[in-house]
Amino acid sequence: MSFQIHSLPAEDFADMFALSDAELAEKNACRQIVQSKPGTPCRVSMADAEVGEIVILLNYEHQPARSPYKATHAIFVREAAPQAQLAVGEVPEVLRSRVISLRLFDSNHMMIDADVLQGEGLADAITAAFEKDQVSYAHLHNAKPGCFAATVTRAK
Repeated sequence: MSFQIHSLPAEDFADMFALSDAELAEKNACRQIVQSKPGTPCRVSMADAEVGEIVILLNYEHQPARSPYKATHAIFVREAAPQAQLAVGEVPEVLRSRVISLRLFDSNHMMIDADVLQGEGLADAITAAFEKDQVSYAHLHNAKPGCFAATVTRAK
């Protein structure tokens, strides 16, 4: 079963870089300068930010569904980040190089299974998960800090 990993849309965050630090704080966000690589994974470009780059750290609602699993968590977005255009079945390095929490949801937005695995095993795990009809979509999180990484759907 083919799958598609989705990056977040750049346009959703473009205006944030023009905000003052006080305005960012009002939105539960802050501007940071990247101090080390890897460690600051951008959810738009699906790549680690470079040392010295400006990023916005913000609270993002990655599970907006009316469900007990409705959730938000911190994410990073790079300034002027190019939108990732991932191919069907592609797992970007930013995911392959980390320990990932794979969370599977049904059509009612209820978590029906989960696993923690090394990112290089992610393609096989997602493929196997989507062989189960009850799995509607998946969320990926960086397992150690818990940050939301991406949504995964069946490829069309």
